[in-house]
Amino acid sequence: MSEYSVHQVGAKNTLDYAAYIVDKSGKAVSPFHDIPLYANPEKTILNMVVEIPRWTNAKLEINKERKLNPIIQDTKKGKLRFVRNCFPHKGYIWNYGALPKTWEDPHHQHPDTKANGDNDPLDVCEIGEAVGYSGQVKQVKVLGVMALLDDGETDWKIIAIDVNDPHAAKVNDIEDVERHFPGLLRATNEWFRIYKIPDGKPENQFAFSGESKNKTYAQEIVRSCHEAWEGLISGKADKGEIALDNTTLGNENTVEPSLPAANPLPDAPIDPSVDKWFYISGASV
Repeated sequence: MSEYSVHQVGAKNTLDYAAYIVDKSGKAVSPFHDIPLYANPEKTILNMVVEIPRWTNAKLEINKERKLNPIIQDTKKGKLRFVRNCFPHKGYIWNYGALPKTWEDPHHQHPDTKANGDNDPLDVCEIGEAVGYSGQVKQVKVLGVMALLDDGETDWKIIAIDVNDPHAAKVNDIEDVERHFPGLLRATNEWFRIYKIPDGKPENQFAFSGESKNKTYAQEIVRSCHEAWEGLISGKADKGEIALDNTTLGNENTVEPSLPAANPLPDAPIDPSVDKWFYISGASV
């Protein structure tokens, strides 16, 4: 049983929706600042917060600006955001989420990508077979990483697998992904490359010509982004509009764990246009 559960307010697919995380005692915690990054003393297993379950389209994310950083649906010009279905992909093709206590520092240029961080927690694509749920805390192991260059910023995409997945024992580094999940890395590269095209944006670019870096490289990215978070939470880095409220760290930003009343409602209907297929020239079939 997970040590964490979801405190839901409102219905998914609405502006009112928010998913807060509570620990096993019922205390509210921030998925950005309170949940430990490492799930074992050897630091070989990591906690991942699922934001977007596989096959879904709603662009849900940990909100950096709100107190205790609930998961909400992103908006643009007051309207809820959904990713498009770029044939043959349906929604997100993995469980998509973030690593707690990590931060891609927008003031730091990575020497390999020559681009600054994107000011978010480190993104994770979890490739196991079980479909997750928003707010789930999964234990995963790192396999590799891709470096998306999004609007001139470095946006790392950690490739990981749930340690409880039936394939987990056989998948230990990036080359094992192609062996046991043939085509998935190619599909992942394509998904990130084309997913904004239906909205009139250009194709995304990658560092390293789209190559996936191995486990050792990825673990170093995790370590450096954890160090950047430590600078953020300690006040050594400019937080900008990021809310540093937490309930466990015992620092100047530690607050009482109060939340709005839980009000879980059934998912609101999604506009049928979200299910439309888009056929992108140059995408593999």
